[in-house]
Formats: sequence, structure tokens, C-alpha cells
Amino acid sequence: MSLIGTEVLPFTAQAYHKGDFVEVTEENFKGNWSVVCFYPADFTFVCPTELGDLQDQYATLKDLGVEVYSVSTDTHFTHKAWHDHSDTINKIEYVMIGDPSQKISRNFDVLDEEEGLADRGTFIIDPDGVIQTVEINAGGIGRDASSLVNKIKAAQYVRKNPGEVCPAKWEEGSETLTPGLDLVGKI
Repeated sequence: MSLIGTEVLPFTAQAYHKGDFVEVTEENFKGNWSVVCFYPADFTFVCPTELGDLQDQYATLKDLGVEVYSVSTDTHFTHKAWHDHSDTINKIEYVMIGDPSQKISRNFDVLDEEEGLADRGTFIIDPDGVIQTVEINAGGIGRDASSLVNKIKAAQYVRKNPGEVCPAKWEEGSETLTPGLDLVGKI
């Protein structure tokens, strides 16, 4: 079953954010756009490159009204230790959610049950707490956070302009499509 168009399921978790431990629930994903980025584990290899890349896009995403959350099955204590000991992770300003119960990873259908770790999953969630995009990568394939910017802009455009859709490679300000009988077979 696809998670597209579904509301984020309830959860409560502890997170590390800017030197503090904070509680996060599904309610944090309402009222603004959110990006939730699952990754397998702290103190690994591809994961810090992805989270660092996500931090590099954080200011741009914030300017678009987006909050970012990373999630792994590690604890919030492990996130703090990683933050304190890695030059890359030390720069992270977004919320790092701990999911040792694996509930959130199961809710988003990214848990590798055999390994007990989350897959590399990226979700864009609208201000109503509804999942708009899902991207899942194999463990050895890192993600490019810059691709999130255009996806967010397209999702925001479609939300503000019902009846219009954004074609492939759409960029802000470029032409959109209005699906209808007159377009059938002409694209």
C-alpha cells in the first residue's frame, strides 16, 4: 500500500535538537511543510554524507517554510554523542529523532525487520500532516538533498493551484499543465 496521500500515524519520540532533548510527535508535522529523512544508523559511512548534505540545504528549505527531521533507530542519546564527535554532524541544526522502538520506521514502512534499521527514506509532508512524496533508496545509495527544493516548490505550487500539475523537470516560474480532454495525446 502506498503512503502517498495518507496522514502521518501517531507517535511520540525523543529527539536531539540544538543541544537539548525534545519530544516530537506527529503533531510537529502539521501547520508547516516537513521533510522527514530516515537513515540506517549513526556513526556509519553514507549517513553522515547525506545528513551533512541535508544541512547544506537547510536554510533554503527553511526559507520555503519547511522543517526538517532526520530519523534513525538509534536513541536521542546516540544522536547527541554523534553530534558531539563528528565535524559533519556537529553542524546539523534540524531535529534528529531517535526511534529505538522502531515505531516511526514501521509507520513510514521503511524498517528493515531483519537488520532492525531504517531504510534510506525521504518523505515530504504537507501542512495537514499528509504525505505528498516518498523516496526510498537502497542502503548503499546516498541521496541528493538539492532535489528536495524543486519537489517542495512543486508540491507547494500544486497545493495553491488546484487543477494544475507540474511536469517533469518543473522549476518555479515555468509552465504547468492543466489536465483535461484538450491535452489527451498532445503531450
